Amino acid sequence: MIEAADGTRLHVKDWGEGRPVVLIHGWPLNADSWEYQALPLARAGFRVVAYDRRGFGRSEQPFTGYDYDTMADDLAAVIDGLSLRDAAIFGFSMGGGEVARYMSRHDGKGVRQAGLISSVVPYMKKSHDNPDGVDPSVFEQMKEGLQKDRPGFLQDFFKGFYGMGTDAGGVSDGILKWSWMMAMMASPKATIDCVDAFGTTEFRPDLAAFDVPTLVVHGTGDQTVPIDPSGRAAAQGIAGAELREYDGAPHGLTATHAEQLTDDMLRFLRG
Repeated sequence: MIEAADGTRLHVKDWGEGRPVVLIHGWPLNADSWEYQALPLARAGFRVVAYDRRGFGRSEQPFTGYDYDTMADDLAAVIDGLSLRDAAIFGFSMGGGEVARYMSRHDGKGVRQAGLISSVVPYMKKSHDNPDGVDPSVFEQMKEGLQKDRPGFLQDFFKGFYGMGTDAGGVSDGILKWSWMMAMMASPKATIDCVDAFGTTEFRPDLAAFDVPTLVVHGTGDQTVPIDPSGRAAAQGIAGAELREYDGAPHGLTATHAEQLTDDMLRFLRG
């Protein structure tokens, strides 16, 4: 366990030896969701660090602190607490926000490479200057569904998350149940508050802070975080970023395209 600045204890998994790779999970999961990348990366000679975001998984569940400044500070606590240097930090989905805010708020301390995987960066909410974004009513409907029937809402949510029924998507019933189990470990307050965090936080000003090689991976069939206001916009806004588009892939490509993603991450890390 690593203690954050406000005393919240964060559950951390620390596997392998070598140059550190920090994996930051998406909503509403926990660090276990990186299973298909964490194990092969550790076997390939990297020190793989994956932690549960505050309010999720085995980390403590404070009532407040579900904003990206605080969550970037939590990432800093993990990096400092484990004395990580020359690290690569990868954020999946809402985890991309921690990467972006860490690069700006903490000057990318200890970071050599960055990765945004199916990430919400740079801006999810539709607005006059972000016409390809997601209508704010979608986030309100998500919060209403979570408050009314969180278990039922999340069961349905993961079907779209993994692109069930699409040509490039789909996972086993076991992965659907596993994902739901991870989601149900989370605090309901954290689950709801983080919808506001990933849905409304503006990361476009943070992009200039990416002064390290950056890998952006996104599926063209992502219905959870559409690629235009996220992956493509991030790659355009980060100097020298490498964009890898997975044709037709859904949001949860850590599972649906596990081997392809792991191979791309390894190639990037060794480059």
